[in-house]
Amino acid sequence: MAHAGLDAAQKAQFGRDGFLAIRGLIGLDEIAEIRDTFMQAAADGPVPGLSDVPRVREGAPVGADPLSRFPRMMHPHKHADKPVGEVAARYMFDPRLRPILADLFGEEPFACQSMFYFKPPGARGQDLHQDNFYLRVKPGTCMAAWVAVDDADAGNGGMMCVPQTAMLDIACPEPSDPALFFTTEHVEPPAGLEPQMMQLKAGDVLFFNGSVIHGSTPNTSPDRFRRSLIFHYVPASTVEMSHWYEAMSFDGHRQDIATNMDGGPCGTTQAAPMGPH
Repeated sequence: MAHAGLDAAQKAQFGRDGFLAIRGLIGLDEIAEIRDTFMQAAADGPVPGLSDVPRVREGAPVGADPLSRFPRMMHPHKHADKPVGEVAARYMFDPRLRPILADLFGEEPFACQSMFYFKPPGARGQDLHQDNFYLRVKPGTCMAAWVAVDDADAGNGGMMCVPQTAMLDIACPEPSDPALFFTTEHVEPPAGLEPQMMQLKAGDVLFFNGSVIHGSTPNTSPDRFRRSLIFHYVPASTVEMSHWYEAMSFDGHRQDIATNMDGGPCGTTQAAPMGPH
């Protein structure tokens, strides 16, 4: 069943904060299917061509990083030959997401990325960043739909968003702390603004735009995964975006969008395909 879209209060909240959690949008039986399909795919370790094994922290013992055993999976929707491909594609184009994204964009959404994060106990977090640093959408920005596959909170490395950052320019990041984060970029929030831990339950979907500063903490729990299925979308009016991404309409048609060659805030065209979270 398709979602009916957003009410006035939800639109106002998103307009103020740049992020919005829709509670229980995905049923728990569906969440179980997502979780089990991806865990089965990872049963024998990283999958060549799908798993994105992170950089090893300097001085860390071999095999000490839980993310080496459970690295994130990038663009699983493109792997139609695997069960995760069918599941990722089905939820990427889920009819419940379309009207919400259309309300948030103010126009038709196009899908351009899928990811799955396992984040097992002991895993490092992802430092504060902005998604459109990577996607480089013009003239607008991108949008994430972050599906909680487990309850996500401070104890297991939950998602954080910084309110009042939705209208910021995209910043050139500083280096992150490799002891705490597996990614290399850190964006410092403006003075007086602090990250807000999003208390998410399995089945909740967090939507946020590409300028919002967000990230996650390390998973300090002894036995709780913090799995998530993440999609990125761009508005139909997009003229340019990074060459790492391919836009598709919800009707399954590939969109011809030019490559953004402006170099971004750091003066380089080589921003890697991102994984926000």
